[in-house]
Amino acid sequence: MKLLVEADTKIMLVISDKEMGCCMKIPKHVDVVRHAFTLQADSYAVNPLLLDSRRLTRLVEAVNPSEDSRVLDVATGPGFVAEVFSPVCRTIVGIDITLSPLEIAKQRLRGLSNLTLQLADVSRLPFSKAVFDVVVSRLALHHMEYPAQVLEEMARVCRADGVVAIEDIIVSEHSKRANFQNRFEKLRDPSHTKAQPLSRLLKMFADVGLEVENVIIGFLMQDVETWLANAHAPASQARRARALIERDANEDLSGTQPFHDSNNRIHFRQRTAIVVGRKLL
Repeated sequence: MKLLVEADTKIMLVISDKEMGCCMKIPKHVDVVRHAFTLQADSYAVNPLLLDSRRLTRLVEAVNPSEDSRVLDVATGPGFVAEVFSPVCRTIVGIDITLSPLEIAKQRLRGLSNLTLQLADVSRLPFSKAVFDVVVSRLALHHMEYPAQVLEEMARVCRADGVVAIEDIIVSEHSKRANFQNRFEKLRDPSHTKAQPLSRLLKMFADVGLEVENVIIGFLMQDVETWLANAHAPASQARRARALIERDANEDLSGTQPFHDSNNRIHFRQRTAIVVGRKLL
């Protein structure tokens, strides 16, 4: 086990030898995710939609952790969620599969004494059963190759009567419309696997023994050119994604409601859901 600790902070960046690739053959999609979020790390860390304090506060309020809570933030990235949970809980662990955003989180959050950052595979969480009171993940499930497995792991490490919460993009309940949105999302970012309709997300919670207690629907308003640039989408992929969104604006194919503003820039709405579940005894 390798620890990277700076003398002026109690934040630890914990990296196992296996996660550094010494002893483990990494699945192909994990390589795609790591490549994508290494490229996107800097732009992701300053994205105003993701930094929006109102959205982050809404997630904390939906979870409503006690001040004695042990919290796990799955796919923490640059640590936005860990940062807002830190003042209202006892300890927080932020994990991610990609080193670059964790390094950014380490620099951003050096003053937080109750935070540990760890490089880890979210589909095989390196924790014992029932060690956290709250397990949360934000805007990451649509990057998971096996999202049901990730949610099962999140439930496993949560104590009975604890809270598991997901905030993520959701797509239409109509499969053709859902597939159309997932198609242009994946063209923009190959690490995108599949955003789920809300009904599927709710079923996934039930399947792993979580009682859904709160659902909050929202949206992210995306400027298409900024959205493409933030992902460093190759020009050919960007053209195809842009063409699909323009077609959607004319034909209403996904429910994202694309439109042109007064400067002829095109925008669309990503619908989101916060789903909060209690782990059954």
